[in-house]
Amino acid sequence: MPPRDYDLAIVGGGILGLATALGLAERFPSLRLVLLEKESRLAAHQTGHNSGVIHSGIYYKPGSLKASLCLRGARTMTEFCERHGIPVRRCGKVIVALEEAEIPRLQDLHQRGLANGIPNLSLIGPERLREIEPEAAGLQALHLPDLSITDYSQVAETIAGILRERGVEILTGTRVLGVSGSSPLRIRTTGPELASRFMLNCAGLHADRMAAAAREAVPLQIIPFRGEYFELVPQKRSLVKGLIYPVPDPRFPFLGVHLSPRVDGRVEAGPNAVLALKREGYRKSDASLRDIAEMFRFGGFWRMAARHWRTGLEEVYRSMVKGAFVRSVQRLVPAIHSRDLVPSGSGVRAQAVGLEGNLLDDFHLVWRGRTLHVCNAPSPAATASLAIGEYITDLAAKKFSL
Repeated sequence: MPPRDYDLAIVGGGILGLATALGLAERFPSLRLVLLEKESRLAAHQTGHNSGVIHSGIYYKPGSLKASLCLRGARTMTEFCERHGIPVRRCGKVIVALEEAEIPRLQDLHQRGLANGIPNLSLIGPERLREIEPEAAGLQALHLPDLSITDYSQVAETIAGILRERGVEILTGTRVLGVSGSSPLRIRTTGPELASRFMLNCAGLHADRMAAAAREAVPLQIIPFRGEYFELVPQKRSLVKGLIYPVPDPRFPFLGVHLSPRVDGRVEAGPNAVLALKREGYRKSDASLRDIAEMFRFGGFWRMAARHWRTGLEEVYRSMVKGAFVRSVQRLVPAIHSRDLVPSGSGVRAQAVGLEGNLLDDFHLVWRGRTLHVCNAPSPAATASLAIGEYITDLAAKKFSL
C-alpha cells in the first residue's frame, strides 16, 4: 500500500502541537496537514497535567522569546477561551518576600515585570497584602491583579475540534518509529506509513528521541522532573483567594512551592520538583531502565547533578517527608496544617539539558533540513501556545517556502 501523502506532519498531540497545527491551518488552509499522537487521546501528558495558570511573563528576561511570546500568548489564550466558552477565572496573584534577603530580588522582579510591559503590576506592603490574601505571610509582595486560570485540556479539545472541521487529520494511537528520505520524508508509524514534505517535532518529553528517529542529532537531552502536588481539603480552600508564590530562586528554573486555585474550585499546593526515573513517571514508583540508562550515559546529566545536587536533595527530602512539605506551605500561609493537605496529582516536566549540564531556560527550536524540532518548551508553553503556534508558522513559511 502506498504511503499517505501530506504537505506537513506534526508529531505530538499536546497543546503546542495542536496550536501549531491551528496556526498553519489558519494561514495556509490548502495545506494537507496530519497530526500524530502516540497515546490514545490528545493532551495526555504535560498539557493534561498542567496547573491551568495563564502566566504573566514576569519571570522572564526582557527581550527573550519566553517573555515576548508569553505576554502575547496570555492575551490570545484568554480571548480564545472567552470566545469558545472555556472557563477562565481571574483570580490574581501575589509573589511574596518572606525574608529581608528576598526583598531585593522581589524589587528586581518588579523592574523585570515593568520592562516586560505587564499591566497593573504593583509592589505592595504587608497591609495591602493582607487585604488581598488575609492569611498570607510576607514582608512585601508583588501584586498581579489580572492573572487568570483556565483548563488547558479543554483548550486542547477545542483546538482539535476546530482542526478536524478544517480537514486536518488527527491520528491518535500512532507512534512514530522512524523517519527516512528527504523529498518527501518517509514516516514509519505503528499505523499507516506516511509521506510528507516537511515535519514538525512537538513531541515534548520525547522531543530528543523524535529527533534521533529522524536521524538528526540535537545537542541536548530531555531530563524528566516530576512535580508532586497536594491539595487543600474543601473546608480549607477559603484560606487561599488567588495564586500565592514565593520569590523564586534564580539558580533553579522551578518556582518553588506555591498555592494555585483551579477552575474547578480545588486549591493545589506544590510542587516538589524531583528527578523522575521515567519520562512519563507520574508516580514515585515509576521507573524505566531505558530512561535511567540514557540519563546516566549523558554527560550533561552528571554536570547538572554536580551543579544542583544540594537543591535536588532538598526536593527529595520534601517529597519523602510530608512535614517538610507542610513547612514550605506554611511559610506562605501559616494557617495551613498537615491535616489540611491531601495528595493530589503530579506532572512531569520535559526539561532540556545541554551538554555542559545547563538547564535550558528559553524556548529552543532546532532546524534540520525539512524538519523543525521544538527541543525545549517549558512553562509558560501552555500559556503561550497559540502565540508559539503563530511564531512557528511564520518560521515555517520562510524555511519551508510554504
